[in-house]
Amino acid sequence: MIETPASTTAEDRCCAGHPAWAAACRVENLLVVGALAAMAILPCMEIVARLAFKRGVPASVPIVQHLVLLVCMFGGAIAARENRLLALSALRSHLPLHWTNIAASFSNAFAAAITVYLSFASVQFVTASRKMGKELAYGIPLWVVQSVIVIGLALVALRLIWHGGKTWRGRLATLVGAALVVAVGLLCPDTGLITPERLRWPALAALLVATALGAPIFTALGGAALILLWSGGEAIAAIPTNHYRLTTNPTLPTIPLFTLAGYFLAEGGAARRLVAVFDALFGTIRGGPAIVTVLVCAFFTSFTGASGVTILALGGLLLPILRGAGYSERSSLGLLTGAGSLGLLFPPCLPPILYSIVASSSTNTSLRMEEMFQGGLVPGLILVGMCAWWGVLAGPKSTGETRRFDARAALAAVNNAKWELLLPVVALVALFGGFATPVEAAALTALYAFFAETVIYRDLRLWRDVPRVMTECGLLIGGVLLILGVALGFTHYLIDAQIPDQAVAWVTGTIKSKYLFLLVVNIFLLVVGCLMDIYSAIVVVVPLLVPIAQAFGIDMIHLGIMFLANLELGYLTPPVGMNLFLSSYRFGKPIGEVARATLPVLAVILAGVLLITYVPALTTWLPHWLRGN
Repeated sequence: MIETPASTTAEDRCCAGHPAWAAACRVENLLVVGALAAMAILPCMEIVARLAFKRGVPASVPIVQHLVLLVCMFGGAIAARENRLLALSALRSHLPLHWTNIAASFSNAFAAAITVYLSFASVQFVTASRKMGKELAYGIPLWVVQSVIVIGLALVALRLIWHGGKTWRGRLATLVGAALVVAVGLLCPDTGLITPERLRWPALAALLVATALGAPIFTALGGAALILLWSGGEAIAAIPTNHYRLTTNPTLPTIPLFTLAGYFLAEGGAARRLVAVFDALFGTIRGGPAIVTVLVCAFFTSFTGASGVTILALGGLLLPILRGAGYSERSSLGLLTGAGSLGLLFPPCLPPILYSIVASSSTNTSLRMEEMFQGGLVPGLILVGMCAWWGVLAGPKSTGETRRFDARAALAAVNNAKWELLLPVVALVALFGGFATPVEAAALTALYAFFAETVIYRDLRLWRDVPRVMTECGLLIGGVLLILGVALGFTHYLIDAQIPDQAVAWVTGTIKSKYLFLLVVNIFLLVVGCLMDIYSAIVVVVPLLVPIAQAFGIDMIHLGIMFLANLELGYLTPPVGMNLFLSSYRFGKPIGEVARATLPVLAVILAGVLLITYVPALTTWLPHWLRGN
């Protein structure tokens, strides 16, 4: 998900502008850095206070929850400032220059108008909240904190207009276009010329065109929710209400905190040290470089949650190792691209956490993240093992000179990386040890990663590098949570329109076999994985899929692991799998060449996904055994 090298980060570009602009950018960055730091420190203080004084820190839990809201909105504003909001389509980049400018102006104008409407809806939400007179903590009115939604969306709208053109003429055209869209929505129903119902399909068609031309994902999902609710005569304030409900979910702080731990690893020297460890341990056996590639990528992805970070951080280190071991360029490229999606099922990766949150809110049952991680352990190991096995087979039969295992070198490599190798132990012990909540475990992991990279290894300088890394993390988290918040508003419309109930009735009436249903789900999720990022797919699709799966008696853990494994496969599926684009960007290869190189690994992972789908015991055995039934 990160599309710019570390050398051109938000912090660097910000400082290169006009002094006043640079100062404003620094303030914005510091708000995100401060919020992330407080999110990591407060839960750890809670652990200490509880163990030492048998009581926690007053109001720390709601404060941490609302800090996520701050990171979401200002991180999203930074992503908009840097023109790095995630988009579904790259069609705009393939157009001639003149048409590219027109497409950018149109898509950004429509996206800005949608964002303005979302900001209006947020004002309604905050106004209603103010009348209730609730406080967050320490006398701070809740509506003041909720106003961050309005401010963040307003900043995003302004920046969408700014990036709608490279000249003042282009920006003015974008501003006029956005104003016209807003005026149509505000004035037409009042004048009686066109009713909202008659505007529904033209508005959705315009939204589809804007999305195809590069409008951000959050405006596609938020715009769809906005248009459907508005044209149906329902309150559009439901969108910011659901956005607020998601971003202040008690479990959600685990996502930015574990992501922060992964960023400290990726931006420090962890990649180099971990590659050295796995190379020393496995590099001497046949196919060792492939095994090293798969294991290191799975390790990194389990912490970053975004496989793009894995490819960008490790690609430059692992490709020379594979090529030096005699692997063809095509095999090396395919293995690295495929391995970048491994690790999504291992703790403390983010998609299983988000799935447990969304699935629990969609059903009357409680699905804990611990159960998801327990269910994903065996399937995750199977996928890693199958990819490593293919890597061994794809390697050279004989390299001539055999490299011998050097126990002393291996021990030295392990000793050099011991603090980073202990990171999964810290995360797992905190997560499953019973002395910390999931949020506290995530905070402890983030602080440990920070301490390892800044104090022990000193790869990150405290005042220069750490703010930069935390700003980049906030940018990613803000961009993702912005999508998730408005996606929940879209889900609200679907549930209010009883779409899941109708889907259950239709599917159960059409498909009688549980196994045929699972096959249909596999195909459907493969398409979803190609077209949507994994986070918005979870928020939009899971509430639709869970009731149908329950009607067929499918275990929720099994469904979740199958769901995530299919989306993991979607990262590699041509023509629009995310890893294909990131690998093409990282290695400077045409997207077609990357897609062809990845096909064998795609087939291997597909076989693993089918195995996970049709052998439920692989997923359900461990959590049920640990549960005692």
